[in-house]
Amino acid sequence: MIVLALDTAGVDCAAAVYDSGGDRLLGDITETIGKGHAEHLIALIDRVLAKAGLTLDQIERIAVTVGPGSFTGIRVGVAAARGFALALGIPAVGVTTLAVIAAAHQPQAAGRPILVAMDAKRGEVYLQTFGADGLPVNEPQAMLIEDAQALVAEFDGLLAGSAVPLLRAEVGTTPIDTVANVFPIADVARLGAAMEVGDKPKPLYLRGPDAKPQLGFAVARQ
Repeated sequence: MIVLALDTAGVDCAAAVYDSGGDRLLGDITETIGKGHAEHLIALIDRVLAKAGLTLDQIERIAVTVGPGSFTGIRVGVAAARGFALALGIPAVGVTTLAVIAAAHQPQAAGRPILVAMDAKRGEVYLQTFGADGLPVNEPQAMLIEDAQALVAEFDGLLAGSAVPLLRAEVGTTPIDTVANVFPIADVARLGAAMEVGDKPKPLYLRGPDAKPQLGFAVARQ
């Protein structure tokens, strides 16, 4: 199966073409842009298809990161994935960013469970635990840093994600654990290829957007 994987959930704008039959990455491009995913994504898809030597009508599945992450970026990626899936008549699946981080760190875990902790800002972290088999043990959640620190103190496994320095100072970071949350596109592709097709992908928001309309300025409907 040929999978087109997309990630716009963080500072990167990334796309990859993956052949699940041979476990081969046919082409991938990751650009760290911070913002402006909507302006970059379509051109990036064209470039990654050219790199893989394939056309869009040869894609058999779309995989996209659905969050948690950038509120606007997630919407861009999900909208693109659903649009391509509808136009091509193929399925689209949503991959959580927490699952991507867990998959990226599984070789380091050496058979231990993984607790993924992403810095959510505003004194909070996004958390989810994955078993040694890579499958989620619980649902993703947003938690205050103080509460997460107490949970981490009792966890016997590998910590991964951008919030690791906030939760356990003595634990060093890996190249994947940077100040910004990043989600390796190869892992997005592999996870997306292995998923069962279900509902259409939709954004995973564990809390509301940072930007909110001002109260008292609503215009009454006529």
